[in-house]
Amino acid sequence: MKIAFAVLFLCFSFNSIAQKKQNKTPFEGYVYSRAPLHENPYIQLPLGAIKPQGWLKEMLIRQKTGATGNLDKLYPLVMGSRNGWLGGDGDQWERGPYWIDGLLPLAYILDDKELIAKVKPWVEWTISSQQPDGYFGPSKDYSYEPGLQRDNSRDWWPKMVMLKVLQQYYSATGDRRVINLLTNYFKYQLKQLPEKPLDHWTFWARYRAADNMEVVYWLYNITGDTFLLKLGDLLHKQSFNFTNAFLNTDMLSTMGSIHGVNLAQGMKEPAIYYQQHPEAQYLNAMQKGFADLRKYDEMAHGLYGGDEALHGNNPTQGSELCTAVEMMFTLENTLRITGDVSYADHLEKIAFNALPTQTTDDYMNRQYFQQANQVMITRQAHNFDVNHDGTDVCYGLLTGYPCCTSNMHQGWPKFTQNLWYATADKGLAALVYSPSEVNAYVGNGTAVSVREETAYPFEEGIKFTLNIDNKDGAVTFPFHLRIPDWCTKATIKINGTVWKEVPGNQMVIINRAWKSSDVVELELPMHIFKNTWYENSRSIERGPIVYALKMGEEVKKIENNKDAAQYGGHYFEVLPTTPWNYGLVNVLDDKLAESYTVEKKGAIASYPWNLDNAPIQIKAKAKRIPGWQLYNEMAGPIPYSIAYNLKTNDTIEEITLVPYGCTQLRISQFPVIAGR
Repeated sequence: MKIAFAVLFLCFSFNSIAQKKQNKTPFEGYVYSRAPLHENPYIQLPLGAIKPQGWLKEMLIRQKTGATGNLDKLYPLVMGSRNGWLGGDGDQWERGPYWIDGLLPLAYILDDKELIAKVKPWVEWTISSQQPDGYFGPSKDYSYEPGLQRDNSRDWWPKMVMLKVLQQYYSATGDRRVINLLTNYFKYQLKQLPEKPLDHWTFWARYRAADNMEVVYWLYNITGDTFLLKLGDLLHKQSFNFTNAFLNTDMLSTMGSIHGVNLAQGMKEPAIYYQQHPEAQYLNAMQKGFADLRKYDEMAHGLYGGDEALHGNNPTQGSELCTAVEMMFTLENTLRITGDVSYADHLEKIAFNALPTQTTDDYMNRQYFQQANQVMITRQAHNFDVNHDGTDVCYGLLTGYPCCTSNMHQGWPKFTQNLWYATADKGLAALVYSPSEVNAYVGNGTAVSVREETAYPFEEGIKFTLNIDNKDGAVTFPFHLRIPDWCTKATIKINGTVWKEVPGNQMVIINRAWKSSDVVELELPMHIFKNTWYENSRSIERGPIVYALKMGEEVKKIENNKDAAQYGGHYFEVLPTTPWNYGLVNVLDDKLAESYTVEKKGAIASYPWNLDNAPIQIKAKAKRIPGWQLYNEMAGPIPYSIAYNLKTNDTIEEITLVPYGCTQLRISQFPVIAGR
């Protein structure tokens, strides 16, 4: 998934890319596009070129010490030595590859020898498993759960996950064996797919083939083998037609029309295929798809009702953790292909709201579903499309369904990997913001490192300090910065002097001669704004963060003696200790700033994502709504805003809102009431 700029590719041969790390040459590890593929504006950097700092590094370290780094011990039934992707007689399906798809980038981003040692057996077995016909991976019948047998070991779908793993492994190491394996496997696919199409064994591959297709194009950019373009067309033909579905059907307005994770993972297909056939219909389909998703299904946290199937935008519908990480990956791919600011804005909305709340602070437990309005977390049947014996919202290792246990790990590492990009105009781009440091090449091959110092998304300022390895003292290259749509006017300073003030929703390019110690400061003033959702409910937002009601939370550990093999030996419930049934007093847009008081705590904690460490809170006026009560141990039907006959308490109260990602219990979409 590293593209663009055919001219540079001709200048720097594949041999230089694949050289050993100690003999690096300029642009090593960069994969530029070959004709006829589209020249994309942004090129992903080699895995490990971007290092997290500050709170983001803390997130990755918690993954290392939590479930990501220890899933083989925590979940040995599937991730232990008997896994089929290690040559054993156990699980040969998606779960092992899912785990490694997150563990591998984590290992190489942290440059952690212990984690790399855990990854290597999976990679080595996979490479050694390739058969003379080109097939790789497990190839025998198996069962990975009591009572569940499968006879579809050659299904296309699990291999798609491992293709991503191998692509990342090559990006980190330059191991040429990956290129040989992929070349032979894609020849096998081209031969087999006409007789055994994507949905021959299961339907998953038909909806998720964009991941397969993207690795095909990536390999073509390296080898130039033209059979890969034929394979790209064939995969597109056999895939679910997302382009038509978005442009010409009512799929996104129809509940139950598509599996929620299939949508999150598959909806990038038009953008991926656009690289081979750069026709407007594919980008138009992406834009309409996201617009309709917002209209019919989305909630304040940036995700949508999909518990399992598409289920509308009622804020008590569930959103799956797999959906969060797969939608992030879709947005990361679509951003680099299109350069559209909206995809970066949406990516940050999910990363800074939905993602942190769905895992525990120690990254040992997770929710299968989260709710935008979530006022009680108990083992109870809810109004979901699928209920896994009521455990879906409980925090646990295996609650709900174990796919999320395996798949949650890719979220933060791939987010880190997509903070920075090389550009088609030989520059460097910061398109998604978090504390980090990047090493890259610019211009005609000059090495550059940039340190990004910030407490974003909690603070408004971002400071970039450049270090340039150039004996001549300066190098000219373009530096791309994204200005989010929510920012009305950003200020950019260079070495302390205002360079430009610009409105939001654009990419700004600073093209100049840079020298070491140059400093770029980006100020993104954050103002309070509101958005309207289901039943005319309202969210309160500031910058990329949604603010939710701060509630008292009582966490209870529940020993599970009923069905521990399926849902884990224990899980956690969270009960409210303070009221939740508030309606916000109506405030006109021009009065928001004076009606909501922003309070900053001070220094940002290394781990900001809980109530104790919440860096910012907002004071708001509200009234209790006595008729809004619990239903099935969740918030009952939300009152329509503004209902003139809505009965409320007489007393106006001051409530506290905190960042959504800091909560476990919350109201993030409020009824709105008259101020009288």
